[in-house]
Parts: sequence; structure tokens; C-alpha cells
Amino acid sequence: MKTVLITGFEPFGGEQINPSWDVVSRLDNAIIAGCRVVARQLPCVFGESLTVLNAAIDALSPSLVLAVGQAGGRADITVERVAINVDDARIPDNRGKQPVDEPIVMEGPAAWFSTLPIKAMVAAMREAGVPASVSQTAGTFVCNHVMYGLLHKLRSRPEVKGGFIHIPYLPEQATAHPGAPSMATATVRQALEIAITTALQVENDIAVTGGATH
Repeated sequence: MKTVLITGFEPFGGEQINPSWDVVSRLDNAIIAGCRVVARQLPCVFGESLTVLNAAIDALSPSLVLAVGQAGGRADITVERVAINVDDARIPDNRGKQPVDEPIVMEGPAAWFSTLPIKAMVAAMREAGVPASVSQTAGTFVCNHVMYGLLHKLRSRPEVKGGFIHIPYLPEQATAHPGAPSMATATVRQALEIAITTALQVENDIAVTGGATH
């Protein structure tokens, strides 16, 4: 059985929970589209997050890697298109690191694009009634760091697809942020299940037809 690796982050920035891990952890050992889902928590720390992620990829040899992170203030599920090669932290990470204008990979490319079928994923979520959109920026904090590092690692494994999804606050977080949008745990979980199913289906369609999708 093929494996899907899905990751979420520990809380950061003074929050007591991180919705990415709260939801992702509920998918651990689930079977989606005939694949086993394995969930792993990443530290919200520059460098260390990629060490944990890379170790999980090496140990599990997944066919799909989906990293998930919190984007407080966003109102919908946002599937990221691109990660840029820069760490530029507005706040310190959970180890007190606050890099400014530093490359993630020295002499690496300026950007890596998601290898997931991002528009098909968004369309499937919307069809199911889940607010979703394509995002053109993953920021410059640890989420972008992880997305860039993930895609840089997978450059030599074209058969493994990978990308990043940002999710809103959960309602219990939004109570501490008046006016901030939120999304229920069940809805976020549904969105992630749809994202995984769609990515696997598109990949299977490509394998069967030998064609490409855009």
C-alpha cells in the first residue's frame, strides 16, 4: 500500500494550539484513496523543521507529501503555488531564531513550484462546499521554509508529488482574535481529505493515460 505523508506544525506565536496539527493528527493511519496516511508534527523552527521532514520522507518513502500550516487571518483553504528561497521572519521561531533576508538553500533556485494539481484540488473543495483558493505566496516564515525545502528535496524524486496548504484559525482560536475568520475542524479535515484524494486521482490518471494535466 502506498503512503501519503501529511505534516502539521506545533503551536507558535503565543497560540495554545496549531490548527494544522490539530486536524492533521486526526488523519494519522487513515486510508484515503487506497493509500495509508501518516501524520507527523514539525517544529516551528527554521532548519529543524526540515530535518524532521526529511527524516520522515527517507523513512516512509511516500508517494505524496502534503505539508499544512496555519495562516491566521485567511478566510479559506489556500493551496500554495510557489515557495521562494528566502527566510525573512517577522517574529522569532520557537527557538528564538529570526533570520532576515537569508537564503533557505545557498545557491538554490529562486523558487520552487508545487507539483500538486493545485487548481484541481481547489475546484474539488469548492464543489464540496468548502471555501478554497490558490495562493501565490506562502510568506517568508517557517511555512515557506518547509515548502521550499520539501520541493528542493523532491527535485531528485519526480515520482513523489509535494506541496503546501494553509488553513485558517479554528473557531476556538478566533475568539482571541476579534474579527478574524475561522473554519471548523470538520470542514478543514474534509478539505484535506479532498486534497489528498484529488492529488492521488490526478496522478493515477496521468499514469494510466501517459498524459499531463495543468
